[in-house]
Amino acid sequence: MGQTLNVIIIDKEETSRNIIKSYLSSVEDISVIGEFYDFDLGYDFAKDNGRCLVLIDVSQEQDKSLSLIKKLKENNKDAFIIALSAKTSTETIIKVMRAGAKEFLNKPLIQSEFTETLNELKSEFENTEIPDTCKIISTFSNKGGIGKTSIAVNLAVELAQISKEKVALIDLNLQLGDVATFLDMNPPFAMDYIANNIHNLNEDELLKTMSKYKNTSLYVIADPLNIDNSKDITAEQIKNLLAVLKKTFSYIVIDIGTNIDSKTIAALDSSDLILLIAIVNLPAIRSTQRCMDLFNRLGYSSDKIKLVLNRYMENEDIKTSDIEEVVKQKVYWKIPNNYLTMMSAINKGVPVNEINSESNIALNYKDFASKVSDYLITQKLNKNYGKRELKI
Repeated sequence: MGQTLNVIIIDKEETSRNIIKSYLSSVEDISVIGEFYDFDLGYDFAKDNGRCLVLIDVSQEQDKSLSLIKKLKENNKDAFIIALSAKTSTETIIKVMRAGAKEFLNKPLIQSEFTETLNELKSEFENTEIPDTCKIISTFSNKGGIGKTSIAVNLAVELAQISKEKVALIDLNLQLGDVATFLDMNPPFAMDYIANNIHNLNEDELLKTMSKYKNTSLYVIADPLNIDNSKDITAEQIKNLLAVLKKTFSYIVIDIGTNIDSKTIAALDSSDLILLIAIVNLPAIRSTQRCMDLFNRLGYSSDKIKLVLNRYMENEDIKTSDIEEVVKQKVYWKIPNNYLTMMSAINKGVPVNEINSESNIALNYKDFASKVSDYLITQKLNKNYGKRELKI
């Protein structure tokens, strides 16, 4: 006998609640401790029940049900939430997962799929380890001066804004990093200290050691204050650092330097998504082609690599289709060329949304962060349910 999993059902339809209870009766170590047709009553009960599984139907009153999921995750972090819905559009699924649901199942429920999901969650429920839900995103190019750091910084800021969850931004350009400068920060501790002491820091100490950006949920690890100290940081330390950070953060954004060494490879290997940054000129495109050759040799799947064009202008001499043909990779995103706004942001040490939140580049970064977040969510769903291929 395993540990009993307490289940709470919140569903307006009595017939649906009865079907769920019938399916639950065939699963061992399950105890239904409450069922509710009213969202508010269900929330009040679930928020005080600690570690439990909450099944919520979001087919009706979607805004209210999404609000319930968000509040429940804020007030009962130990609750596992499965969203159920007859509306299975990609938009619905993304909204539900963003709100904090752990899984999404279609209605009418298929008993075999429902039971399989429950058994997987039971294993996780019985595991005292914190489940790995963090995603690592790296910005990379083997050519300097194309705006890689600005992309990492602005993406990390927007991810923190839209998710309201903890985001780590790491400067892995260990000798000439600019992340702290781009955010006008003077961190008391940097990569060398944190990497050397990572296993001696609990979560509270880790967050205090990292530098929090203003009143956001973004935390920064800057490059070493002394360039000589960067030489002593090892690839193994990078792996250990990322493994520890993944227990605390929902997203880790890494600004990787242009050098190809063991530390770079360690970060790239650990990444769930690599944003390969290019600009539209011939030398940059050739460098991007060489990067793709490297990724192929490292055995990275095409889904792991996303080609991003920075400083993009319409009516370029070199067409997007030409770049895609040379690089053998579709362009995933284009960041517009807005020199004045970007340079003002860099010179003042703030993200572009603090210069002009309605500028084309600020709005672009907001949409970019949403797309990246949604893509990572769909990757998780497609991994769990290969038959449901969601495209973002």
